[in-house]
Amino acid sequence: MSIKLYQFCISHYSEKVRWALDYKGINYEPVNLLPGQHRKTILGLTGSESSVPVLDHDGEVVQGSSQILDYLDQAFPENPLTPQDPQLKEQALTWEKRLDEEAGPAIRTWIYHYFLQRPKVVVPMLTAGTPFYNRILLSLAFSRVDEVMREWMKINQKTADAAQQTLESLLTELAEVYGQQPFLVGNQFTRADLTAGSLLAPLFMPPQYPVPWPKPHKVPRPVQAWLQDWQDTVEPVARIYRENR
Repeated sequence: MSIKLYQFCISHYSEKVRWALDYKGINYEPVNLLPGQHRKTILGLTGSESSVPVLDHDGEVVQGSSQILDYLDQAFPENPLTPQDPQLKEQALTWEKRLDEEAGPAIRTWIYHYFLQRPKVVVPMLTAGTPFYNRILLSLAFSRVDEVMREWMKINQKTADAAQQTLESLLTELAEVYGQQPFLVGNQFTRADLTAGSLLAPLFMPPQYPVPWPKPHKVPRPVQAWLQDWQDTVEPVARIYRENR
């Protein structure tokens, strides 16, 4: 059996799949790609979309974190992430979809807006897991990389401020739910909790995440200040990650 995960180390959607594979005890080979240069590889696998993550299980190619979680629960039913009960399943999938569509883009916009202003910090994160020369090449071309990423993901101060408001609203809601019950759905860990923990992981920078997180004093000041103010609200999600990752 051969399983390959085509990914960006920095991608929080890739972290969803890494966590699911580890949670299920599935051995896999990570194929770490450089954003931008990944397109040829991914298009060769999928024939259409160039986004990651992509799972290749003995020639069965599945793209997208949610679709991969579906596949893993079907192909490897031990340690299921999707509840069997229809009502709980619907709740878990609803949480996952909402987090995928709101939390994922919001944290990407907010984090990149500030970290792209620190090339020496963000370049090692973008090139994590790839050959060393990518760090040199990306550093040399960073002004263009910054321009392309901001244009592609519509990153600017206005969108970053809106993303911050989205994060604050979601985190407040998640903290309220986790304050009343141990998991988002039912009485067991599900793909809803996994999605919350993985997509919001950049807010608490866990050591399991395969990127060189910056030392605290190198984190952009607006991010430092926000993290300090919101530490208690972020903590329930960080706890879910610590206890289940």
